[in-house]
Amino acid sequence: MAANDSRKKKTKRLKDFSDGPMRRRVVLTIISLLGGFTLWYLITLAPSIRTFLASPHQVWDALISESQANGRYFKDVAISLRRVLTGYFLAFICAIPVAFLMGWYPVIRNLVEPWIQFIRTIPPIALIPLVVLALGLGETAKYTIIFVAAFMVMVVTIYQGVREVDKIYIKAAYTFGARDWNLFFDIMIPSSFPFILVAARLGMASSLTTLIAAELTGTVYGLGARIQGAQQYMNTSVVLLGIITIGVIGYVLDKLLLLAEKKLTKWK
Repeated sequence: MAANDSRKKKTKRLKDFSDGPMRRRVVLTIISLLGGFTLWYLITLAPSIRTFLASPHQVWDALISESQANGRYFKDVAISLRRVLTGYFLAFICAIPVAFLMGWYPVIRNLVEPWIQFIRTIPPIALIPLVVLALGLGETAKYTIIFVAAFMVMVVTIYQGVREVDKIYIKAAYTFGARDWNLFFDIMIPSSFPFILVAARLGMASSLTTLIAAELTGTVYGLGARIQGAQQYMNTSVVLLGIITIGVIGYVLDKLLLLAEKKLTKWK
């Protein structure tokens, strides 16, 4: 009996890696948000910090003011969101076939991969002069910069998923007489599908982080343009409002993609 009792005491519970109950997650999220805003407010009480960091109250006043000024705030959000989603979806549509071709055909992989690895190390902001010279200052230039940033992230991630497909499945399929199109649709796509969804989330984050650089190509409207204009006049409340808005948009879009990932990968 003593031996059994000591064995039970030594037995450890398995680590729980789940997200936990919904109620607990909501409560912790609310606590985190309240704690963050409280810390932000306390920091801005210092006179030296208040010169470059607006308080929550000032940002709220800026939101009300920007919303009432001919709907400028909502127009900026709509225009920036359109630019991000356009560049993102074009990149997503192009990244999937390129990544699969690289993973499927060694010749294409050897021809294309060196250029992808080279271009993805270049910051998108460094491409602005060339993009402006080639495409001008219109919307196409902005779409292009966001496209390049998102495409490079997604194509590498999806390509890695194709390369990670278990070769045992491929050998087993060939043993049972499967053809190339069977391998592609029945093994390659399902096995790399989780990587495609991860690439979608990473591409969205990259599109949003490149938004400011894209709107450096010359524009009046957009969150990036509003942030740059407010910076010139030292209007930190509007600068913070733009930054927070981009963060909120990114958070919401990422949650939507995460929800889609959970729904589409229940078979895992």
